[in-house]
Amino acid sequence: MATSRSLLHRLTPFITTRLRQNQRLLSSSAIKIIKEEEEAPPSATQDDALNMTDNCIRRLKELHSKEASTEGKMLRLSVETGGCSGFQYVFLLDDKTNSDDRVFEKEGVKLVVDKISYDFVKGATIDYVEELIRSAFLVLLMEKLLRNIYP
Repeated sequence: MATSRSLLHRLTPFITTRLRQNQRLLSSSAIKIIKEEEEAPPSATQDDALNMTDNCIRRLKELHSKEASTEGKMLRLSVETGGCSGFQYVFLLDDKTNSDDRVFEKEGVKLVVDKISYDFVKGATIDYVEELIRSAFLVLLMEKLLRNIYP
């Protein structure tokens, strides 16, 4: 028992010194990271971008070509609360953008999402599906989840 106390007394200054060094190192690294984030301009990374499938793009181009009233309009995605069933995705054709909108473009087709809705769907894929009983634009979040689990 005396030897274990003696060993502990000899190691205590060493351990304390190492802890202080690590604490300084970690705090200076954290400050550096915070400063870099503040100085860097906000930009959407590839993982945060909204993607559109070929079916989505094709359908929007069809809508633009079929009806003159939809020509040049963008697909607007917004997220609304759906009560017990969670969130609902609302798709509209819109020709105006707001100051807080994010616009994603691919092959001349534009997708617009407001700032609040974007936080819920960033990194998702927008698809268009045709089934026997319905045809609709869909938000696919599974790819985003899989990328986070299996990078």
